[in-house]
Amino acid sequence: MKSITKEKLKKYFKITFDALKKVNKNVIKGKESYAKEIIDMVENYLSDARFFEKKGDFVNAFAAINYAHGWLDAGVRLDVFNVKDNKLFTVK
Repeated sequence: MKSITKEKLKKYFKITFDALKKVNKNVIKGKESYAKEIIDMVENYLSDARFFEKKGDFVNAFAAINYAHGWLDAGVRLDVFNVKDNKLFTVK
């Protein structure tokens, strides 16, 4: 596929929102400040993605969604969040 469709954006927004819900419920005790910092960045990137989507700039919207999800994935890998879901995150 050579273009980002509205349907593809919708799919990846859902995946990232599902991942965000999961990490919000699974912050490791003592890592709350790291979790807040990560979640703030995720919310900022999701806001950017919505902004680009409204402008019809699906490429940058898709990039912003992927940055948002990357922050979540990093938080899981760095043991800020206790998540074992290998469908939403790169965990074993």
